[in-house]
Amino acid sequence: MSTSATGRSAAGTSPSPGGAEQHVPVKAVKLRHPWRNVFAVVLVLIFALFVIDASQREAYDWPTVAQYLFDRRVSAAALVTLELTVLSMIIAIVLGVILAIMRLSPNPVVKSVAWFYLWIFRGTPVYVQLVFWGLFAIIYKTIDVGIPFTEPWLSFDTNDLIGVFWLAVIGLSLNEAAYMAEIVRAGLLSVDKGQDEAATALGMSWFQTMRRVILPQAMRVIIPPTGNEVISMLKTTSLVTAIPLTTELYSRTRDISAETFNPIPLLIVASIWYLFFTSVLMVGQYYLEKRFARGVGDRPDTVAAPPTGVVPTVADPEPPIASKQGGDAR
Repeated sequence: MSTSATGRSAAGTSPSPGGAEQHVPVKAVKLRHPWRNVFAVVLVLIFALFVIDASQREAYDWPTVAQYLFDRRVSAAALVTLELTVLSMIIAIVLGVILAIMRLSPNPVVKSVAWFYLWIFRGTPVYVQLVFWGLFAIIYKTIDVGIPFTEPWLSFDTNDLIGVFWLAVIGLSLNEAAYMAEIVRAGLLSVDKGQDEAATALGMSWFQTMRRVILPQAMRVIIPPTGNEVISMLKTTSLVTAIPLTTELYSRTRDISAETFNPIPLLIVASIWYLFFTSVLMVGQYYLEKRFARGVGDRPDTVAAPPTGVVPTVADPEPPIASKQGGDAR
């Protein structure tokens, strides 16, 4: 006999010849899903066939994969990829917060400048932007310090001042900042306006309101897409070959495959490293989301509702003597 969520037995009632109700057990039949099980078995079989086939296919060349997976050159390139991701995201988040605040500013000039920035960097492909950054030293041969249209006080050769690694960081972070600005702006707008007004009524400053009221609530909206952007940035680093920067993971494995004339195993090596980094980032994103989602969706402890059809008893209108006297009611 099945049991309902309220703890009562799943039973029907039928009137007895004498007029009293009798409980008749109801036989619960579990709903069957035969086609769903068949579909799951087919998927498992297809996956098993793919794994068996891949393990025996010569083109994958698994011994070569094992040989280069922890090769010193590949490991160093993986570290460069990680550095590009971390540095670019830090700059992009800071710049994105500034642009989001500018977008929400009541000043039309400030808002227009932020809108123009987003229009440029979201409207052009990141690869095209990276090519421009690769030609930066041709467009601006020197970087001058001084009063415009006068003789510069200091002049630096662009190639000597900015290396290709930092050009890649600048190109990636400026592009990513445009997307982060929209993510941060969406998070700030998701907080009810009354929260800001209530904090102001309590005498909080703008900084206190943002730190203690607005940002903790906005982070629940900001964190998930930011985690996706970090993972996307990790994969976008493979485009910095347009700068050209050839010390990151994809370019380095491609160079090795050009020496061995065997590109497929090196592609697998690069993919395994990318999967490792994205897996670590996804775990971190999970715990970060869990931290900022504390208290959301939790239901307060409530007293169990009385069973349906039971009329609650009316409380005794006369309070106990102990409570009248303010003493212990026990």
